[in-house]
Amino acid sequence: MKLISFVIPCYNEAEGLHLLMERLDLFVNRLREKVNVEVILVDDHSTDGSQALMHRLCSERDYLKFIRLSRNSGSHVAIIAGMRYCKGDAAVFLAADLQDPPELVEEMIVKWEEGYDVTWAVRAERRGVSRTSVFFSNMFYRLLNSMTEIHFPKKGADYALMDRKVVDGLVQSAGSKPSLGALISWLGFKQTEIPYVKEERKFGRSKWTLSKKLNAFADAFVGFSYLPMRFMSLVGFIAAFCGFSYALFVVVMRFVVGHPIEGWASLMVVILIIGGLQMLMLGVLGEYLWRNLEESRKRPLFLIEDHKGIEP
Repeated sequence: MKLISFVIPCYNEAEGLHLLMERLDLFVNRLREKVNVEVILVDDHSTDGSQALMHRLCSERDYLKFIRLSRNSGSHVAIIAGMRYCKGDAAVFLAADLQDPPELVEEMIVKWEEGYDVTWAVRAERRGVSRTSVFFSNMFYRLLNSMTEIHFPKKGADYALMDRKVVDGLVQSAGSKPSLGALISWLGFKQTEIPYVKEERKFGRSKWTLSKKLNAFADAFVGFSYLPMRFMSLVGFIAAFCGFSYALFVVVMRFVVGHPIEGWASLMVVILIIGGLQMLMLGVLGEYLWRNLEESRKRPLFLIEDHKGIEP
């Protein structure tokens, strides 16, 4: 039988790991009638006792493995770490908070057997999330699709099944600042979607803070789009054109009409606007340069601090 790997990133999820394992035990026992299963919990350097709990859970289950990263690196890096050590013919990544139903994997396997290399579980509805959050999330994915060359599900996806060749390509292409969904879409291959309802979080608090959302936004656009730099060039051209036009206007008013242009306030407004645009452009360039510097350092994407059931 073929082997299906589950990669589940965890950060301070000790409160809900027992609920997760109860759900997985039932599902894995049913799924084992069709395929072999391994589950890799990736501890993203939790500080709440998750490490000891994962050791014990792995001792009680033959299908369960875990690795612990040496530092908190974010869920995208944690997933890639799990993908690096999974052995499945296909691999699934999903969250540990039970918002993504693991039972949906049975439908994903059907799509995989039909020949699809990537099957996205697309959020048709999100429960327990404010309309403002949903609006900005949908806006992010619209911008990502319109400003880059990738094609990501319009309502977003945090859950997918990938064939082995996609897993290998993902690990090889990760880079120093991986944006997981955008990277999988960029890899290509034959992809499809399955809609599902993302449930309300059953326990704990979301670790997806505003700062992490902003970092994810920057990583996705800087990593997959040159449009910000093209936009900077366009703004520079428009600013230069306006400047030359205004200079010509001043000359005409002085020597042709005979009414010289005066005004300290207008001059300061122009200087401040141009200066602000320049600083903004330098910031965008700095984002691109910083990521080039990170790549050139060749630092490992992650380091393993502890493990059970795998050989790093």
